[in-house]
Amino acid sequence: MNKSIRGTILAAAVGAAAVFAPAHATEGAVGRPITGLQAASYSGLIPPTPGWNMQIGYAYYSGEIGGQREIPIGGVSAVGLTGTFDMLTFTGLYIWDTGEGRWNFASMATIPFIDVSADADLRLGPISGSRSDSDTGLFDAFFAPVIASYHIDQLRHVSLSLYIYAPTGDYEVGRLANPSLNNWTFSPTVGYTQLFQKGTLEWSTTTAVDIYTENDATDYQNGAVFRVDSLLVKRFANGWGIGGVGGWIEQIEDDDSAIADRLDGFKGHSLALGPIATYAKKWDGGQVEFSARWLKEFDVENRLKGEPFMLSASITF
Repeated sequence: MNKSIRGTILAAAVGAAAVFAPAHATEGAVGRPITGLQAASYSGLIPPTPGWNMQIGYAYYSGEIGGQREIPIGGVSAVGLTGTFDMLTFTGLYIWDTGEGRWNFASMATIPFIDVSADADLRLGPISGSRSDSDTGLFDAFFAPVIASYHIDQLRHVSLSLYIYAPTGDYEVGRLANPSLNNWTFSPTVGYTQLFQKGTLEWSTTTAVDIYTENDATDYQNGAVFRVDSLLVKRFANGWGIGGVGGWIEQIEDDDSAIADRLDGFKGHSLALGPIATYAKKWDGGQVEFSARWLKEFDVENRLKGEPFMLSASITF
């Protein structure tokens, strides 16, 4: 396994975990994933070279649901919701020393920090009024105890993992901008990577289902969310890579609460497409790879609609 592939594996492992999630769940018209940001380079591949890797990531997302569309959020009902999110994440990934073979394994954990603001017209029974909220702090941390990668051959690779999100951020009922979803989320995830043109052309896809526990503070149960994120990247000898990225989010279960029942389950749906660019720089014993992407969401239902942007730097020691 060459260093170029090893140097991008952190971004793959992290990206497959729905890294950049805002402070609302389907209760709030988003969810842990933002459309297309989970597409990850080499998502099916853990290399055999053991050691620590690090990633720093930044994402920006601003979205809205206009008109009079009613939205459940923070235990209240709102219309005309607009949300803006800035998230900074620090991730550590360790590749186990399992040697050359069909299987390789890794473990990872991410500490995220978020700055979130939201504006909406609130409704609580007969009372209504405009409101703006903002907050900054620790968001919900997440980890994957085991990421298992199976090498079908040199060009095809599959990974299996379970990502776990813990409610480590602060949460307050009735607040529009919460730096937490106030639930545990379990995301069984499958990644697949296919290499072409002697490894310089890569197609990777990440598929997952997000399963939420109930938000006990609001008695709101989010329905399970199915998602697929995919990218195609061509890399060149000078270190640059260009390609395209896309995402599809489809809620497969109704939400469960008094407000959700009134809204026919409030099931969400979204598609997104956009470009991606990468740049890798090597040195003796290590490598850094930078990645930037921008997407435009379309065909959106019961979710915020916006144009997500993400930057990341993955460092291999």
